[in-house]
Amino acid sequence: MKKAIIVDVIASLYILLFLYTGIYKLLGQEYFKAALYKSPLISKYTEIVAVAIPVIEVLIATALLIPFFSHQIRFRKWGLYAGTILMALFTLYVGYMLKFSNGLPCSCGGIIQKMNWHQHFYFNTGFTCLGILGIWLNNKQEGVQNEQLAMS
Repeated sequence: MKKAIIVDVIASLYILLFLYTGIYKLLGQEYFKAALYKSPLISKYTEIVAVAIPVIEVLIATALLIPFFSHQIRFRKWGLYAGTILMALFTLYVGYMLKFSNGLPCSCGGIIQKMNWHQHFYFNTGFTCLGILGIWLNNKQEGVQNEQLAMS
């Protein structure tokens, strides 16, 4: 039971983060694109990334939200995996930018935009670790549920 609560909290944090940043980026498309154009890694793909990233963030949040209202738990698993992979990619990107780039444009939204790059790296690392913990606990919880079904 405790595992389920922890997974719910982690999923809720991911929902808040991805809905907030995804919607912020969609509403502020021009600002988001301008920041992406300044990125040495992404500038060639700005038009695609500017739409894809916020849409993916909202889709992940939606997948994590569905199990709160229905018994479609497979969406939680998909959402945790996708969210953790996306956060890991964001963390790698921030790490790369810190190591190899002098001009550090921020393409983040809202409050997260107020962080410096080092704080952003630690924030992303923390969320990636939370996602890994959520996946692990969710898989353990599913294993227990499958064993209980097999015994009945």
